[in-house]
Amino acid sequence: MTTARTTVVASRRHTVTDSPYGPLTLVATDGVLAGLYMTAQRHRPPEETFGEPDPVPFDETIRQLDAYFAGELKEFDLPLHLDGTPFQRTVWAELRRIPYGETRSYGELAEILGKPGASRAVGLANGKNPVGIIVPCHRVIGASGSLTGYGGGLDRKQRLLAFENGTRDTVQALF
Repeated sequence: MTTARTTVVASRRHTVTDSPYGPLTLVATDGVLAGLYMTAQRHRPPEETFGEPDPVPFDETIRQLDAYFAGELKEFDLPLHLDGTPFQRTVWAELRRIPYGETRSYGELAEILGKPGASRAVGLANGKNPVGIIVPCHRVIGASGSLTGYGGGLDRKQRLLAFENGTRDTVQALF
């Protein structure tokens, strides 16, 4: 007797939307946001993994992003499909708890997670965040307050932090 195996293949779709920080590629898995990638982003998956172009699954994501960039939204309320290790998903969940306009250091996040010696692991997980801006990895800084690493580039990180702190006009004039 043979047993038939059914393999379920996830449906992936993507679209590109404009933002003050350049084009953002949005990727959905089975209709749920699974990726938000900037141009030239570190750890950006290959384009061929994004699926077919289709703007339909992204209406609410784009609406919330537009409200965020207009300064009208401080916390995203979107279902997310985040593929990663259990530790990565734990770090990403904690990133979503960092309030708008505030920052945490990698070490502070490690402490909050009950792993005080894991600041480097927190940094690595932070860098693999597949849904930047919405899962606000830009709000994580070095222990000294320095802007260390950002998959979208340090200039974008600085601009996002300045935007959230209400100093965006000054910082945007620098770029």
